[in-house]
Amino acid sequence: MRTYNIIFHPAAYKELTTLDGSVKIQVMKQIKKLEQFPQLGELLGNKHGYDLSNYRKLYANKKVIRIVYTIIEEQIVVKIIAIGNRNDFAVYKDANSRTD
Repeated sequence: MRTYNIIFHPAAYKELTTLDGSVKIQVMKQIKKLEQFPQLGELLGNKHGYDLSNYRKLYANKKVIRIVYTIIEEQIVVKIIAIGNRNDFAVYKDANSRTD
């Protein structure tokens, strides 16, 4: 079984570091799962006017936090693009602004 490397967009890493301790632990547990199961998250497509095709979302902290990421197969990498609260769609806006 392949193990994927996890990398962060700099802004997503900052979002992770600003989370409360217990929430951060739950988010990191979900991100850790992606090393073995990168397809775990749900494909996004077009969300609220943002084209996030080839990106996925994964929930953490009882679905309060969304983790938006992409899989770069040729590099065996999972890139975390955004981490944010599920209550608003700002996480999609942030992710959209960070797509390559």
